[in-house]
Amino acid sequence: MSAANDLAEKVGNILDPALRSIINTEAGDFRPYDRYGVELPGMTWLPLSLDSTTGVDLFLLRFAPGAQSMPHEHMAAEQFLMMEGELTDCDGHVFRAGEFARFEPGSTHHSHSVDGCLILVILQSRNRSLNSDPNND
Repeated sequence: MSAANDLAEKVGNILDPALRSIINTEAGDFRPYDRYGVELPGMTWLPLSLDSTTGVDLFLLRFAPGAQSMPHEHMAAEQFLMMEGELTDCDGHVFRAGEFARFEPGSTHHSHSVDGCLILVILQSRNRSLNSDPNND
């Protein structure tokens, strides 16, 4: 038996289930993506962890086929893991399932998905819209 197993057996169950959260992402209630104050057509999201104290948000973001994001600036780092499908950035770079991307503070872009995709997003702070009229996305 390994030292880790010995310790786990010795300590026993130390978990307080009241301090654990579980979200079924397959049955999750995705809702319209409206973090810019307007719903973006074809984009939905499922909040997993929104922390107003640290400003770090973790959520799933789904692009329906043909959906596009609003041009925006990252006020802090944004990172994402491509879970399914492909996402094309404004410079033509294609992100594919299994790839992890990081955008540094001050970076600007917008993206679209031809066939749809699912992304796990880790966002520090909110992004700033670069559209003067968010309805003209």
